[in-house]
Formats: sequence, structure tokens, C-alpha cells
Amino acid sequence: MVKFLEDHHESHSLSGAILILAAALVAVQRLLELVLARRNERRARARGAVERGRGHYPFIVALHSLWLVSTLVEGLLRGPELPALWPAPLALFLLVQPLRYWALLSLGERWNTKILVVPGAKPVRRGPYRYLSHPNYVVVVVEILTFPLIFGAWVTALVFTVLNAAVLWVRIREENRALTELAG
Repeated sequence: MVKFLEDHHESHSLSGAILILAAALVAVQRLLELVLARRNERRARARGAVERGRGHYPFIVALHSLWLVSTLVEGLLRGPELPALWPAPLALFLLVQPLRYWALLSLGERWNTKILVVPGAKPVRRGPYRYLSHPNYVVVVVEILTFPLIFGAWVTALVFTVLNAAVLWVRIREENRALTELAG
């Protein structure tokens, strides 16, 4: 019995540590992207960029922050064992990461977390933008659903997927208006 309790405690500690480490890695990824976005924003504004869709931006920041916290809290409260199917959401989460960086690299200095319109700029049509209008949002949709599922945070996955769909509905409309403005 003592051996069972020790093994159970070690399993709980290990899965909790994995969850905390994974959440920390995602948080660092997001923070580094924000640093890049701020740098790119300064450059775009120096070229006369005008921001569009400013009103919904705080909701995006709040959604992503609360999603990560909710994943962490629900995952820790859920218990010691990872769900049996954890490899499937992990595989999907990892599968979309190259698309994220392909999109960022394709946009270069134009990538941003805000919608910035630089007068005279043309929409990017290279990389994944040859095939999809908003490839980074494909990544975000998959991440918001799959990351919590890795740790059995089913409620977080469901709630934030629905909230993200609402925010993206607003965001994509604003981005499409900005792209139309760029196209003239």
C-alpha cells in the first residue's frame, strides 16, 4: 500500500510538473512573440501605419492569458494522470507549430498581433498566404482546443474554443477590411 501511494504521489508530481513546464513554455513563446510584435509595430508606425480593430484587441489578450491560466488550473485540479488519449492532442498541437512560424517568417516585419495598415503596402501573398488568408488563426484554433486536452482540461478546451470562435469572427472581419483597404 505504501508503495502504491508513493507511486501515485510521484505520478501526480510528474504530470503536474509537465503541465507547469508546458504552460511556462507556451507563455514564454507568447511573450517572445509580443516582443517581436512590439518591435514590428514601432517599425510599421514609423512608416505611417494606422491601427484597425483596436477595440477587440484587449479581448484577444485576455482570452489568451485566461486560456493558459485556465488550462493550468483545470489540469492541476483534474488529478495526477494524463488522459489516455493525450498523445493525439499533443501531436496536433505540435503539428501546427511549423505553420505558425512559416506564417510569421512569411510576413517578416509585417507580422503583428495588432491590425496595422501601412499606406501603400500590398497584402502578402507568399508562404502559407498563397493558400490561406489567415494561416496563423488555423494554428490558434488548433492550439486553443488541443493544448488543454493534453492535460485533460476538457472544460477549458470547450469554453475557450467557443470564446475564441467569437473573437476570431470579429478579428477576421476587421483584418479582411484592412486587407481590402490595402488592396485599394
